[in-house]
Amino acid sequence: MKVALYIISALIIIASLMPLVKKDYWTFRIFDYPRFQKFIVISCLIIIWFFEDYGHLTKVDLGIITVLIILFFYLLRQIIPYTPFSTKMVKSANKHDPATLELLVANVYQYNRQFHKCLQMIKRTRPDVIMLVETNQAWADHMALLKDKYPHQVEIPMENTYGMLLYSRFPLIDTQINYLIDEEIPSIQSNLKLDSGQSIRIYGIHPTPPVPGENTHSTERDAEILIVGKMAKTFGRATIIMGDLNDVAWSYTTELFLKVSEMGDPRRGRGMFNTFHVKYPFLRWPLDHIFLSNHFRLKKLKVQPSIGSDHFPISISVVLDKEVQNEQMEASEQELDKAQEKIISGMEI
Repeated sequence: MKVALYIISALIIIASLMPLVKKDYWTFRIFDYPRFQKFIVISCLIIIWFFEDYGHLTKVDLGIITVLIILFFYLLRQIIPYTPFSTKMVKSANKHDPATLELLVANVYQYNRQFHKCLQMIKRTRPDVIMLVETNQAWADHMALLKDKYPHQVEIPMENTYGMLLYSRFPLIDTQINYLIDEEIPSIQSNLKLDSGQSIRIYGIHPTPPVPGENTHSTERDAEILIVGKMAKTFGRATIIMGDLNDVAWSYTTELFLKVSEMGDPRRGRGMFNTFHVKYPFLRWPLDHIFLSNHFRLKKLKVQPSIGSDHFPISISVVLDKEVQNEQMEASEQELDKAQEKIISGMEI
């Protein structure tokens, strides 16, 4: 039992400290994801250690327990912003406000053939704007049924798991398909014109994850996220950034993105809203995101039931409110320099 405790404690301590290493290699960045899981394991280990004949613990044992307790409070401090015990980063809207915009984001998993589940979910939720990623030509063909109710589309079917489909009830103006980092990884920029005449800038992105078989470094992912963040900040008006970012909400890069873009994360102050992985309940984290500029209030955020993908879809209902003062994060000069350094590194690959 004692040997097992030593091994498990050592492993979880290493796993908890790895994200502090600001290297882009996947063996470091992959440990950004399971923050809540590490917190649970550490909590259990602390309890087990105190039941392990407390009066006969060695100095080494007490040292391990001390480190685990420090990590417990370190992780707790990082988790609290994604619970209802923290301040809401995006203010709540009046539940009775009818002037809402409904958006849906779904990584459909390219090889998923349960097209009907996706269509049924869209019929049930009735969003105004739909962003589907990992969409190839088969998905584009089956989603063609949406075009009657969603007359405005941007379709980029691809067979490399980075295709994108954007459907909207409202006109999409000045649409651009960009390849910001990689000529095989598209992103979308478009202006959504509401019935009121107001315009909202929408960015749709899906950068590569830092995992073997995809990309051994997070450099390109980080650069694309930060480029779009800077674009949103420069635009300066109502903006929504959405898609599968292949990064968790609490990572260093996402927090840097929030500071550079001055966008709001509607998860903060409400919950984690995990969207990946469908099959492994204990190994879930938020990979699919909808970020809002300081022009919106949140009416509803919801993770939708499975559509046969490895991701759950996520939907959001927002109210455009130019008077709202959300809890924005601001970047220091050092952080702006770091963001620019990451962008340059990603573009040089």
